[in-house]
Amino acid sequence: MSPTQIVVIVIVVLVVAALAVAGWTLARRRSLRSRFGPEYDRTVAEQDSRTAAERELRERERRHAELTLTPLDPESRARYAAAWEELQVRFVDSPAETVGDADELVTRLIAERGYPTGDFSDQLAHLSVEHARTLSHYRDAHEIHLRNSRGEAGTEDLRQAVVHYRALFADLLGADPVGHRPPEQRQPDPTEESDRPDTPHDVTSR
Repeated sequence: MSPTQIVVIVIVVLVVAALAVAGWTLARRRSLRSRFGPEYDRTVAEQDSRTAAERELRERERRHAELTLTPLDPESRARYAAAWEELQVRFVDSPAETVGDADELVTRLIAERGYPTGDFSDQLAHLSVEHARTLSHYRDAHEIHLRNSRGEAGTEDLRQAVVHYRALFADLLGADPVGHRPPEQRQPDPTEESDRPDTPHDVTSR
């Protein structure tokens, strides 16, 4: 075999190996995109490179595989659904307190399913593997919950927080606990308004 033939064979082998690696990398990338959805793009934006982001997501998958997750039995699912519906009813009269209750209820459900509930960032990382498509809702709800604890959230913000919490809650539950009804806002009593003509409109009706 001539030196030229040897060089050609080596080049061909290297090209084939490079194509195989590229195909394998692309397949893994597609798998991560499919599994993590919008969380993939978010992680890429947060990391220094796409390679670092994909390494982070694969590490999440590894840690997730170590969890012992427990599906809810019908009795538990019914209990959580009833608790959520009761929570939405309470929102009418106590929106600020209800957001705190929603956070606690979602946290209890997360724990019962087998996810850790300590550090919030760690909690998000574990949830992202199977619940990535509702994770942005959970982030938004948690942010409003923190603002509410500082007295910085308005009534519409609080209503949105409950809607956001419900997205992850339903995902973990396996069904929307109350169909598609958002939490209601308290409407001013017309008779009370007529008795107090100088009273400004209730902020919840805006």
